[in-house]
Amino acid sequence: MTILRRTSHRHRLVLAGPAVALSLVLAACGGGGDDDKGTSAGAGSAPACKPSDGPVQLTFSTWVPGMEEVVKLWNADNPDIQVKVNSVPAGNAGTYQNFTNALKAGTAPDLGQVEYDSLPNFRLQEGLTDISGCPGIAEAEQKFVPWTWSQVDFNGSGGVYAIPQDTGPMALYYRKDIFDKLGLAAPTTWEEYAAAAKTIHDADPSQYITFFSQTDPNWYTGLYWQAGAQLFTNDGDAIGVDIEGNPAVEKVNDYWQGLIDDDLVAGNLQGFSEELYKAWNTGKVVSWVSAAWGYSTIRDNAPDTAGKWAVAPMPQWDAGGTAAGNWGGSSTAVLAGSDHPAEAAQFALWLNTDPEALALENKLGGLYPSSVDGLDIEALQQGVDFYGGQTIFDVFKQASAGVDPSFTWGPTMTDTYAALKDGIVGALSGNGTLDDATKDAQAKTVASLEAQSVPVAD
Repeated sequence: MTILRRTSHRHRLVLAGPAVALSLVLAACGGGGDDDKGTSAGAGSAPACKPSDGPVQLTFSTWVPGMEEVVKLWNADNPDIQVKVNSVPAGNAGTYQNFTNALKAGTAPDLGQVEYDSLPNFRLQEGLTDISGCPGIAEAEQKFVPWTWSQVDFNGSGGVYAIPQDTGPMALYYRKDIFDKLGLAAPTTWEEYAAAAKTIHDADPSQYITFFSQTDPNWYTGLYWQAGAQLFTNDGDAIGVDIEGNPAVEKVNDYWQGLIDDDLVAGNLQGFSEELYKAWNTGKVVSWVSAAWGYSTIRDNAPDTAGKWAVAPMPQWDAGGTAAGNWGGSSTAVLAGSDHPAEAAQFALWLNTDPEALALENKLGGLYPSSVDGLDIEALQQGVDFYGGQTIFDVFKQASAGVDPSFTWGPTMTDTYAALKDGIVGALSGNGTLDDATKDAQAKTVASLEAQSVPVAD
């Protein structure tokens, strides 16, 4: 076994059996059905994935608005493979738990929407089907933005466990009118962003460059991603949990802790809250580092500011860089136990590559595509009136190309996020620091893994 280099406060997971192999997002043992239609845990070679005989009825659970209309396109052209859509709440609002219960009971849908950061957890449960042997999948990788494919094949682990659906590459939304009034250009580096924060707050102490939400640790993880942090790593034999003491994490923590300590960011506003929307509408919060899907969040909740916002690339740690983080995004996964993995994989591939389907998903559900061709659909080439006619999705296309494809999620991200969130609350209230938050996230992540019988070595 290869030993991971680490400092004394980090931990390394050591393989102890097939279930652990799954949890580590490493090459997994064979499993699943014995009918040669598919397996729930792919090994080195692709599992057989034979088409079914006769007509097929698939079920698909998703929370994307308007997905029923998209699926009508498929059903009209594929009378022998019909798909029924189940509209469900967002994953962590109950759907993931329902998936877990249904997998145990053998009643899971054929396909389910699963966010990228939750895929490792479902693989830990042996809840995903390896579709790498299904028709068309081996050739599909080139159709997707590289970092999204690395999410569904677990950085080349030997199988494919979902099809990328949408993404959340990050950029900077900012009030151009206010920046212009103060003689500020869009910050290109984080150093410039901090300087702008001071200028804005000095000019009006009630005004802040941005807010730091207590309730969005996955947003903060996107900042770690941009900085080059690898919170979880694996070398083929083991996975490291490197949250505490990670130099990139410490760099991000020190930066934002400085803004918090100097009262240069609002710490009393929550993401997606009426208070935040009021602060946007009244010009008290004048920028937001957020994902491609965030354009409609501002547009729909700060109507009084129409025409005053613009979008620029995410500020960089090094001048001239092009790195971006990602916040959000989902895949279409074939869940374990499906009797029709070949047809399910065929539908998932169509759903996330067909131009007409992608255009409708963007129009009705606001999805920002993960497929390369999807980034060029007509709607994403148009200027957006709310943003002064700027073709803002050009910025997000550039951002998507700057997302590090080697970033890896852990198999218990819900627990990691919960610990990080609690620590952020403490940092914003003066009862701790962001470094304390990551220290606690490290400890509780390790404890969570141990509780699921994943061995952890000091």
